[in-house]
Order: sequence, then C-alpha cells, then structure tokens
Amino acid sequence: MAGLEHRRVLIGVSAGIAAYKTPDLVRRLREVGAEVRVVMTAGAMEFVKPLTFQAVSGQPVRTTLLDPDAEAGMGHIELARWAEAVLIAPASADLLARLAHGLADDLLTTLCLATDAPLMVAPAMNRLMWAHPATRANCGLLAERGVLIVGPDEGDQACGESGAGRMLEPLALVQRLGGLFAEPVLSGLRLLITAGPTREAVDPVRYISNRSSGKMGFAIASAARAAGADVTLVAGPVNLETPTGVDRVDVETAAEMHAAVMSRADTSDIFIACAAVADYRVASVPDQKIKKSAERLSLELERNPDILGDVASLTRAPFTVGFAAETENLEAHAEDKLQRKGLDMIIANLVGRPGTGFDADDNLLWVRWPTGSRSLGPAAKTVLASALVALIAERYHERFSGGDS
Repeated sequence: MAGLEHRRVLIGVSAGIAAYKTPDLVRRLREVGAEVRVVMTAGAMEFVKPLTFQAVSGQPVRTTLLDPDAEAGMGHIELARWAEAVLIAPASADLLARLAHGLADDLLTTLCLATDAPLMVAPAMNRLMWAHPATRANCGLLAERGVLIVGPDEGDQACGESGAGRMLEPLALVQRLGGLFAEPVLSGLRLLITAGPTREAVDPVRYISNRSSGKMGFAIASAARAAGADVTLVAGPVNLETPTGVDRVDVETAAEMHAAVMSRADTSDIFIACAAVADYRVASVPDQKIKKSAERLSLELERNPDILGDVASLTRAPFTVGFAAETENLEAHAEDKLQRKGLDMIIANLVGRPGTGFDADDNLLWVRWPTGSRSLGPAAKTVLASALVALIAERYHERFSGGDS
C-alpha cells in the first residue's frame, strides 16, 4: 500500500478482548512500510502485554503519562507531534466516552487532544453497549469533530452473543488507514468492478461454484474509492463487509452478474472483472431436489455469457481489465486472454498453491498490458490492491491523454 510507506502511525490500544488482534495490525502496518509506535491504556495491559507490541513494532511501548524519563522532554507532546495518523484499536466504550468529553486522564487521551494528526477509532464492545444511546451520542460528537469511526463489524462476540460490536479485522484497518494518505489518482472517474464467485443451480438445494473468496475484488474496490473513484461493486455470494463509500450490487448467477454489469458498463470509465465467473451452467434445472438413486448422474451444461468479452467489445468500452486465475503456463494463458478479448490489461495469478490465491489473504500477481508487464507480490491482497489501482490509473491516464507507450 503505497500510501502508508514511511508514514508514522501511532496505534492506541484500550481495554478489550479485541486487543489480541492489534499485534497483527501492527505487523501488517510494518509490512507495508509504515513506522509504528504503540500506546496502551492500563486496562489494555490486562489483555496483552507491552512486550508483545514492542516485539512486533520494534519500538518501546508507552503506557504512562507521568513517565519521569519520557516526560523530562515533554515526551507526550513529542509523540503527539511525531504521529501522522492515530488509530485506536480497539476503542472501548469507556475510551470513546472519555474522548468525546475531552478528558485527558491518561497518556492515550492526552495524546489525542495534543495531536493535529487524523484520528481514527475502531470500536469494539458488546452489542448492547454499542447500541446504547450514550455510546451513540458519544460517537456522534466525535464524528462532528472529524474523528473517523471505522466499524464495528457484526458477528459472534467473546461474551457469547452475536451482533454489531466486533472490531474490524487488521487488514481492513490497514486499508482504511491507507485511504488517509492515498493520492486521488482516480478522482472523478466511475469504476465498475466484479468480485467473488457465482453460483449455478443444479437443483433447488445444490449449486456449482468455485473457491473465490472475493477478498481481492473487495480490496481493489476499497483502494479505488480511496483513490477518488466513484465505485460500483457487483458481488457474487461472499461474506465480506462492503467497503466504505462503495455502491454494492449483490448477485448470485453469472447471468445476473452479466445483466448488472452490462446495464452499467457504458457509463463507466474503468471496468475490472475480478470475479471468478462460472463458465457453464446447468442447461435444465429441475424444480425438485435430485434424489440419490442411480449409480451415475450426468448433467448437461451450457455456456454462460462472457461478461468480460461483452464489455470489451462495446462500441464505447471502458478501460477494461481482466483477471486470469491459472494453474499452469500463467504468462502464456494470460497473454492469450489479453489478445483474444481485446483487453487493456490482464492481471494473472496461479491458484491452487498454498498461501496465495483463493481463500488466502495474500497473492502473487503478474500484470500485462499491450506494451509492458509487471510482477507484484507476494504480498497481502490489501497491499496489492493499492499497487494495482495506481498501475491501472497510470495506464488509464496514459491511454486517454494520448501518451500510451
């Protein structure tokens, strides 16, 4: 994520079980080139020890406002000036309340009052605490003052209940932080992207699909929005949070995805076909469940519409980017797809290898356009997304400014 390279990020940790995720957040930030320092509240140290954060950040951890050594040189002010961004993760209900009312009774809240850097908070608490009018009012006050509130997510909670209150995952928080520093290279452009798998019914209870998680497409959508684009995300069936500021359209089948894309493609400036679309569907889907009776069962399949090819062949086609998930001969297959479909760019990766591709947080990509190529990764998909957006923006502007080479 180019926007976070060499950036100085202060991570604040308040009391909450979600603090166990924060060391991974620090690690991920350092992976993308950020310099990270950590400040912990007294309650946070009951969940994770400062030594853990010192190990992953490579820096001493600050825990006390009245530290004689640090405060000899007004250390809390120095740290507040050092930060280019402050992220509190997790941000407990108590911490949000103290911030909202301007309290400065520990090092973390004092720093938040003393810094002019952007402040982002990632709430984490029980669902009823998050829904309480006092918490909602406190968040409203913070938002009015320009504090960025990211999350929380919904799902199972440590208390055994389920609902809104889970802290966003570390990779999502890295993406949100990167958006603070992203260059608006796609400002004013309309970007259409597909993500995830499609499902093709076999009968009312079964379907044909693939292992695509949608993570790469969602990461690109988020990075494109951070780069200033007006983003529409056409998503197959995935369990992922919609990126902030992105217009999401949910579909299930290839035919539904084709219809959603074609109705928007001619008004889009850039189209990115990141979804793993089923090439075939069952020709005749029965109304009732197929019973297990015969030893063998044959299904007749027919081809699905070619979404990428149909967009690329439009009279006024957008800048069209395809994806190629291959198991062998990566560059040859990607080159063939680029030429055969008349694409502006193809992004290829090998699937089926441990640690990257489907179901993974990381990826390794080979990007090809008519006059050049570039390898990206291996790296986290969120990191690659920002690099891809920068590369797509570069190629788009070169093409439409007449400087393509």
